[in-house]
Amino acid sequence: MSATTPTLDQERKLIERGYCRLAGIDEAGRGAWAGPVSAAAVVLPTSDPSLLCQLRGVRDSKLCTPRQRNELFDLIRKVALAWAVSLVPARRIDEVGIVAATREAMRRAVAQLHPTPDALLIDALPLPALPIEQRVLIKGDAICLSIAAASIVAKVSRDRAMIALDERHTGYGLARHKGYGTPEHRAALAQLGPTDIHRWYFVPVADVVRQREIESDRPVYRKEKEG
Repeated sequence: MSATTPTLDQERKLIERGYCRLAGIDEAGRGAWAGPVSAAAVVLPTSDPSLLCQLRGVRDSKLCTPRQRNELFDLIRKVALAWAVSLVPARRIDEVGIVAATREAMRRAVAQLHPTPDALLIDALPLPALPIEQRVLIKGDAICLSIAAASIVAKVSRDRAMIALDERHTGYGLARHKGYGTPEHRAALAQLGPTDIHRWYFVPVADVVRQREIESDRPVYRKEKEG
């Protein structure tokens, strides 16, 4: 295995301790300026000796091209025993903060799995509110197959949501940059102002709001609706 190829070593450690139904957890979109944060939970058939072969190519979503991610997304859903996705919108991110919103998305994804997994493999962020055995791994999507699968499911699900939002919020290029801080996005924000799907308390968006309030000499209010 190469340094960028995840294995089942972490899953096997939990299986040796008596845990049977394992879910990999990962998120997408924490650093974006607009749109939801996404979290996915994926339960793989870890007892299948051909699993690594079946999921050859599954790795950290950031290392895949968009086409590869879409193909692997379909493959993971076909092979997995169960999978779930939760998206927490920008308004909620502004209300509770990005870390709390990410944990909320992760918990919601786990809650959709039936039966409930008896152990979780999570990339970086522990879930103290969940009374389930957890193994938290730094850069888990690079070394753990279950987390890598979740990273792809979370990323593709969020990308598709951003493409849909691009149809409603034209002019921002959301389908291209998926809400992240690109020069194109910054220029669109300066020209058009933030929308209801922007994270108004993220510094680049807040700076635009402040500038518009200075120029208009009145508060800039956020719309209530978010799709």
